Amino acid sequence: MLIALSNTPRDYAWGSPTLLADLEGREPSGAPEAEVWFGDHPGSPAEVHDGSGLTLDRWLPAAGDGLPAKLPYLLKLLAAGAPLSIQVHPSKQQAVEGFAREEKTGVARDAAERNYKDDNHKPEVIVALSETFTALAGLRDLERTRALIDVLGDAPAVSTLRDHLSAASGPDALRAAIGWVLGEADAADVAQIVDAAASASSDDFAAELALVRSLHTAYPADPGIVVALLMNLVHLRRGEAIFVPAGVLHAYVDGLGVEIMAASDNVLRGGLTPKHIDVDELLHLVDFAPADPPFLRPAPAGPQAEVFAPGIADFALGHLLAGGETAALELSGVAIAVCVGGEARVTGSSGRSITLAPGQAALVTPDETPLTSDGGGEVFVAMPGS
Repeated sequence: MLIALSNTPRDYAWGSPTLLADLEGREPSGAPEAEVWFGDHPGSPAEVHDGSGLTLDRWLPAAGDGLPAKLPYLLKLLAAGAPLSIQVHPSKQQAVEGFAREEKTGVARDAAERNYKDDNHKPEVIVALSETFTALAGLRDLERTRALIDVLGDAPAVSTLRDHLSAASGPDALRAAIGWVLGEADAADVAQIVDAAASASSDDFAAELALVRSLHTAYPADPGIVVALLMNLVHLRRGEAIFVPAGVLHAYVDGLGVEIMAASDNVLRGGLTPKHIDVDELLHLVDFAPADPPFLRPAPAGPQAEVFAPGIADFALGHLLAGGETAALELSGVAIAVCVGGEARVTGSSGRSITLAPGQAALVTPDETPLTSDGGGEVFVAMPGS
């Protein structure tokens, strides 16, 4: 079966007023449009256009025919017009333990201070659809970070931050610095560091300092701006991707992307937000090892096809390339295809087909493998991983 899916954009404040509208070739709604979810997550399940009137979270359990009652992944179009919060996601074990702990202590699932909404992990991959997509991902090499802090001068709070970064090596130094910024520094300390960074100049760190000025406008003197100074600044070109596993601090800054993740809503925040920050739990989850940006390169997967596969069971993201030739992809389970450019006729092995315009999606059952696409459109395909 190939069945059309749709959903309404979510109007989070950081959403872009134009990126999704431009992708779909329509007039902007006038409101921020942040994400369109294509999946069965109860937070915003997709509508199934088969005449049943059901959303996907109700349709799958009723479908039978060997289909799973629940998808292991969630596919999104994400349009950032302003920076998202700095955040980290738990491992599967941490999620199970944290969810059980909060259930036992009676923290309401919709409480602002709730950390664990479910018992699942939330690794994720995002692929840039805009010509550039800016993100913060992982903690920068410590020597480079120390060099950046050196250009901020010698204000007392800057010196304190520098001391934390110099007191130990690697993960211990970064843990001490972030713990101080989020848990011990007062508002005056944070403002002093942010002001120093906003007024500093450096050819070597021009992009990082420009980001500080932008973040300061969006979130004045937020402690997360100081955390951002310690993170890798990543500029993805269209078609490039990063993989964010458990424990990696990250934030999407601006741009349009297609995102796939394990089906979870577990987010612990570390700044650039007015929402609750549990500093102790955040420090428990973060991997403080400095590392290069976590780029994920696709592997060839058939004619005019590639797959972004981080090697986990929850998901892989196929990519059917636009062009004159027919693209073909073997499916690994129930899939969701979304068109992101041109017009694509997507066809299953049964011969059934559906034509998708940009922003339109379809559910594809496993018996339709291999899935092909022609018509010159570009399609991403969410499916279980291995």
